[in-house]
Amino acid sequence: MSNAYDAAHRRSLADPEGFWGEAALDLHWYRRWDRVLDASRAPFYRWFPGGMVNTCYNAVDRHVEAGRGEQLALIYDSPVTNTIRRINYRELKDEVARLAGMLAGLGVGRGDRVVIYMPVMPEAVIAMLGCARLGAIHSVVFGGFAPPELATRIDDAMPKVILSASCGIEAQRTISYKPLLDRAIELARHKPAACVILQRPRERAALIPGRDLDWGEAMAAATPHDCVLVEATDPLYILYTSGTTGQPKGVVHDNGGHLVAMRWSMRNVYGIQPGEVFWAASDVGWAVGHSYMVYAPLIHGCTSIVFEGKPVGTPDAGTFWRIIAQHGVAALFTAPTAFRAIKREDPEGKFIRNYDLKGFRTLFLAGERTDPDTLRWAERQLKVPVIDHWWQTETAWPIVANCMGLHPFPVKPGSPTKPVPGYDVRVLDEAHEPAPTGKVGALVIKLPLPPGTLPTLWNADRRYVESYLEEFPGFYKTADAGYIDADGYVFVMGRTDDIINVAGHRLSTGAMEEVLASHPDVAECAVIGVEDELKGQLPLGFLVLKAGVNRPPGEIVVEVVRMVRERIGPVAAFKSATVVPRLPKTRSGKILRGTMQKIADGQDFRLPATIDDPAILDEIGEALRGIGYARGKGAAG
Repeated sequence: MSNAYDAAHRRSLADPEGFWGEAALDLHWYRRWDRVLDASRAPFYRWFPGGMVNTCYNAVDRHVEAGRGEQLALIYDSPVTNTIRRINYRELKDEVARLAGMLAGLGVGRGDRVVIYMPVMPEAVIAMLGCARLGAIHSVVFGGFAPPELATRIDDAMPKVILSASCGIEAQRTISYKPLLDRAIELARHKPAACVILQRPRERAALIPGRDLDWGEAMAAATPHDCVLVEATDPLYILYTSGTTGQPKGVVHDNGGHLVAMRWSMRNVYGIQPGEVFWAASDVGWAVGHSYMVYAPLIHGCTSIVFEGKPVGTPDAGTFWRIIAQHGVAALFTAPTAFRAIKREDPEGKFIRNYDLKGFRTLFLAGERTDPDTLRWAERQLKVPVIDHWWQTETAWPIVANCMGLHPFPVKPGSPTKPVPGYDVRVLDEAHEPAPTGKVGALVIKLPLPPGTLPTLWNADRRYVESYLEEFPGFYKTADAGYIDADGYVFVMGRTDDIINVAGHRLSTGAMEEVLASHPDVAECAVIGVEDELKGQLPLGFLVLKAGVNRPPGEIVVEVVRMVRERIGPVAAFKSATVVPRLPKTRSGKILRGTMQKIADGQDFRLPATIDDPAILDEIGEALRGIGYARGKGAAG
């Protein structure tokens, strides 16, 4: 029997122009599009060409004009500064219009770029919306990024203005942003005309006369600015993601298609209604922050939580539950690593019992693969649906998900469920042929991609084709590996370079991680492939134990080795693991498996720009040397 999901998915592939044209009618257009999809320059597809629109108007002004100005737009909750601030849509409109006026006074106009280098706070959201109001293109860089990495982004985007803050605040430390920004500008070939600095009470920054402006003073002197009409195909923002060459890729997202995807996904993927409170626990510098802290909730008319803190340590493992209860959150979107951190600190879920979560409906996890053990733990503790879903910076919204607003399906641990309407997901083998049902291969998406996804890379059309379209003609390469089962569920097993070759057998490290994570003493884990003269590669496991576990690590290692042999088989050749105090991760929570593999193989490696704490790599190297790996110098080359 058909259902709303099946009908929507079928129509989205058979009649994409009719499907997305109908979805676009939910938004405000100054001028309607000439056609929904322009395929005349394939593979450079464009959605809603000829349409005139403004993203900020749809996210802010539209709700005020509809009489909802007193509804809360943002709730800023910052346990690191002990601050809660509530901003309604009318107040948000006033602030955004003034910021747009401030930028216009500095010469910023439609098509100009603005780099935003700020902590998670309302001013960062206001900055993004202010750029959108003017038709300027923003590029948010994670606050605290190292100067060389920030400099490469400045040179690529060539911003007219940079918006920043004096500092960022984490659980136990203050990060001075201004010296990092000054050094980045010094390193960059391109020099911005002005920098506007928000002075935070914790630390005031020294301003450079003639270039730097005080945020408060500049805003006070600004004249509010109206929304500027832009083409639907004009870029809304550039978001940089790591490139294999060391040069970051500037992923572009447009105005019109992005608007449609954000609005449609809130109702149909997340099952959220206008007026409800939605929380994406992310940094504004990541794709999740762009899509589901800022744009999608506001476009849909929701209240969005802006959270400056950590899942543990600000002050404890109950912070998430306190925020959900205090602010009436209907759905939370966060990374699996956040829940693994909470589970490690509070394995019995005792903190959860301290809060009334009766209004909380759904937990969404994304960012990296959700291991079944973490999913089941969250289900047991929260007693709500826990929805794993899969998407990328390049897509800006989910590729595969359990669409809660259409037709929820039974959860299969390890799978983000089925392709979202608009996405035609396939699995191809090494010969680029369709893989049999249940067989691991390269996950690809048949072109054209749906609205909201990247139309190209910033000033790099050729690199866009080489990076995503060349290897599998007619398809977008996700660079993830996985399979589709007989029920149509997609299983994402990890990046294609996380598929290791053991004596000719292609094996998923993700499948092995599932086994390790199911051990009762293991809080987090990772598996990498290391060089082996006989078998080509061998799997090697890393285990982080739960708080309070006092058993000898050697006993636990013996047990997980036996578990992998029993569940995956001797073919996995899983014989070695080591217990480590923590895993190296990016600030968004992704485990740096590639860097760990280079350390294990004794290869030189480049220190990842997004690493949360570089000192962890020394701990990993020491643990590896203790079991006979890390044969090289184990330092950044």
